[in-house]
Amino acid sequence: MTSLDDFPRVALGHWPTPLEPCDRLRSQLGGPRIWLKRDDCSGLAFGGNKTRKLEFLLGDAQAQGSSAIVTFGAVQSNHARQTAAACARLGLPCDLVLTDAVDRPTENYRRSGNRLLDDLFGATVHLVADNDAAIIRAGELAEADAGRYFIDPGGSSAVGALGYVAAGIELAAQLQEQGVEPDSIVVAASTGGTSAGLTVGLAAAGVDAVVRSVAVYADAEHTAGSISRLIDQTAALVGIEAPAPHTWEVEGRALGDGYGIETAESHAAIFALAQAEGVLLDPVYTAKAFGDLLGASSDMDPNGDVVFLHTGGQPGVFAYADAFA
Repeated sequence: MTSLDDFPRVALGHWPTPLEPCDRLRSQLGGPRIWLKRDDCSGLAFGGNKTRKLEFLLGDAQAQGSSAIVTFGAVQSNHARQTAAACARLGLPCDLVLTDAVDRPTENYRRSGNRLLDDLFGATVHLVADNDAAIIRAGELAEADAGRYFIDPGGSSAVGALGYVAAGIELAAQLQEQGVEPDSIVVAASTGGTSAGLTVGLAAAGVDAVVRSVAVYADAEHTAGSISRLIDQTAALVGIEAPAPHTWEVEGRALGDGYGIETAESHAAIFALAQAEGVLLDPVYTAKAFGDLLGASSDMDPNGDVVFLHTGGQPGVFAYADAFA
């Protein structure tokens, strides 16, 4: 395997992030022991999984001599917020092309949460109606400045996924240190880069656990296609054979009525973890994935272990404040 040190990288996060058990939650609900891999504590702008990806993406941008950064997302994009913060730290101008991917015309959703933070970090925000309009706007930005570096939605390219190859290797060391052998590692999945990199990293480290991705953006088939492509591309980039299909799976039942639309299970998951462990989930990603985990826990070995990768997103709680009234 090619050493990750051979790839351009900038320092943005606090590593390793903690691996913590949810003992009080288990005493209340039963089931397997749930461990939280706290990537919500990554140290950049309220934390989150994008910090790891941005270390490699912005390292690549700097290596190419790029003068500015452009990326895409929904109005409440966690990726956009962390990109804006990383660019502020590195002194790079940042353009965010944000789409109305969620029909939620509340004041909190439009102005609070991640959207407020985008402005505080000094990003230039371009609000557009849909993905087609985003592509047009991105083309205009490219035409205006050929030195701009474009980051895929969610940072989900093979270069971005390197951040989660590193995370998989980091997690493997923590599992060995704490004597934990999980049956599965659960993570919310949208654009697929986190799941793909994690699958490759764990395979490289010899961890025998299934990466179970919970689809929260598109259906399971579409999500699995994205993850599969990125696994192949990322494995090729680091010079290893792509992990076997049985090492990962995608669950689609938590999606509900669609991206950004909360469900009864996600709502309950937020309260359960907050009031048992003092840890916040976000309404769009981690709450749906954790709710799916809680729903499936009755079918798991009560003496087993499962790891939940907490990918952050807590500013979204404020954007969805009306849902908790």
